[in-house]
Amino acid sequence: MTKREQQIINAIKSDPLISQSQLAEIIGISRSAIASHITNLIAKGIIEGRGYVVAAQKFCVAIGGANMDILGKPDAGISANSSTPGSVTSSPGGVARNIAENIARLGDKCYLIAAVGDDSRGRQLIELSNSAGVDTSLVLSIAGQTTSCYLSIIDSDSEMQLAIADMQILDKLTPQRLQKQLPLLKQASLLVLDTNISPELMQFLFSNLPNTAFFVDTVSVAKADKITPFLQHVHSLKPNLIEAEKISGIKIDHPGQLPELADWFHGKGVQRIYISLGEQGLFYSDGQQQKLVKLQALEISNSNGAGDAMMAALCHCQMRDIDIQESAYFALAAANCALATKATINPELSVITIQKLLDRVGL
Repeated sequence: MTKREQQIINAIKSDPLISQSQLAEIIGISRSAIASHITNLIAKGIIEGRGYVVAAQKFCVAIGGANMDILGKPDAGISANSSTPGSVTSSPGGVARNIAENIARLGDKCYLIAAVGDDSRGRQLIELSNSAGVDTSLVLSIAGQTTSCYLSIIDSDSEMQLAIADMQILDKLTPQRLQKQLPLLKQASLLVLDTNISPELMQFLFSNLPNTAFFVDTVSVAKADKITPFLQHVHSLKPNLIEAEKISGIKIDHPGQLPELADWFHGKGVQRIYISLGEQGLFYSDGQQQKLVKLQALEISNSNGAGDAMMAALCHCQMRDIDIQESAYFALAAANCALATKATINPELSVITIQKLLDRVGL
């Protein structure tokens, strides 16, 4: 939305029955220019006809981890039991927080519900997330607590070798603290959770929001099966293959078994499942359509943020009622965009960037 369009929207919100002549006088442009702007705003779906009812903006909410990411990468090989020359960088992170920022970069409104400490890292997380477009008004700053930190080591090929996560503050993200947010959560187009949150909080959310579309990122093998008791509440689940095997107890030896794995999840109530297979692509299923799709990455600088970008893209597509196959390709392109930058989140991520990647391969 342009600055001029925002001025018009603000005036319409104050008086939905305002005339175009009155708008022209307030804004300081001609009536014909106002008419052109109104036509564009109606075409965009931002206002809905005469008397200019401003359409409610769709939004989603990401709930889970927010932390500072510290990334180490060697110049060559990693030397065990010795100091290794390389580079160390820090940036805001956390699965839910990263998903929220990627969603915001795709042009959607996303609130973040996470817990941070009342320390410099917590203030920095909020400031950087807010500047990236995330609505941080619901982030909880917990007195006397330390903000989470995630330390990862990747090799010279950008593949993760070791990671340590200090996420103790997530224990402070309790049902009691989220109780007052229920009215807003009920209005969300979807909620995206990561399995860093406690089973108690999951139970609270699923019980109080039975009509909400829940998207769940399983985070890691160690935390993936926390969602197992709640699969019947999940709209879309995005595990990698190892996490899917851990949850289901089904071992996959070749891609031809993926439909069997997906059907197990559908039998538990999951509406859509997207199984990330790394370089082999993404397998999607909604019980009717099932397919393994692949999109070759043109450049790989860092593999850490691909999954977060993929989940954000799936949320974006859901909010726009895009079909599952198109959603899968869009998500793969978003992941490839994340792979192409050394940062966990590519600052160039946008719908236009993703569409250019898809156009290159004729999609």
